[in-house]
Amino acid sequence: MTRKALTAAAALALLGASPAGADLRVVATTSSMGMLARTVGGDAVDVTVLSPPDRDAHYLLARPSMMVALRRADLLLAVGADLEVGWLPAALQGAHNPKILPGQTGYFEGAAQIELLETGEAPDRARGDVHPMGNPHYYMDPERMAQVAAALAERLSALDPGGAGRFSANASAFAAAVAERVPAWKQEARGVSGVVFYHKDGNYLAALLGVPILAYVEPLPGIPPTATHLREVVQRLQGGRGVILYNSYHPSDGPDFLAKSLGWKAVRLQLEVDIGADGTAYLDHIGRWVEAVASP
Repeated sequence: MTRKALTAAAALALLGASPAGADLRVVATTSSMGMLARTVGGDAVDVTVLSPPDRDAHYLLARPSMMVALRRADLLLAVGADLEVGWLPAALQGAHNPKILPGQTGYFEGAAQIELLETGEAPDRARGDVHPMGNPHYYMDPERMAQVAAALAERLSALDPGGAGRFSANASAFAAAVAERVPAWKQEARGVSGVVFYHKDGNYLAALLGVPILAYVEPLPGIPPTATHLREVVQRLQGGRGVILYNSYHPSDGPDFLAKSLGWKAVRLQLEVDIGADGTAYLDHIGRWVEAVASP
């Protein structure tokens, strides 16, 4: 590892769990966004995550525990791009905390800070669960997450001006660690013939690595695979090479059928980082996905 890599890794290692006496109470909708809050905020933030990593954040229900956490929050950190549209508005309504509503300083949406993929798709149920604002799974692209981290440092600085210098330094350390890892990941994935994802949640990673997406297990986003669709995928991909990737809350039947029919490997991975993860754990998590992409 280079001296620069060691420096970046050491800086990230210092960004551990938030103490109980932290100044800012941050509520993150997902564990990846909680990772960013913890990595940038350091010991100035106390982070609560609403969506566990083994659940699909598209389909949660607003619960009283969410409302309690949001009622006490100084900052709400959301993925955005309508990922949480099915439950977050109801949770916010029940929380009665005007300072974290959209448009306020206490509301931060990561998707609003970056350029998204797949924008402008018409909201049509016949086309599955499309996101007109763009694909919300940008947390699978560490370079975009570094951009979000820089914007988050500015927002935290607005809420806690005394910590501005450290927030900026933490975001820069995260960006440096990302920059160290990405070239090796791209080299690892060089020449990979392609990947089949269950859902469009891996698209940002594939774009980062320059790896073709050959098909999806779902016939349309959010629609369970049918036998007809799976047979069509097999017919189209027969004789080629690739890997099938799906995450921990997806049923294994479709991926297993494709793997057996094509003679390919099917790999099940957790989509989100663990609750409590820091920047280093996040990059290791992405590294496991890269290893799986490069495994055919």
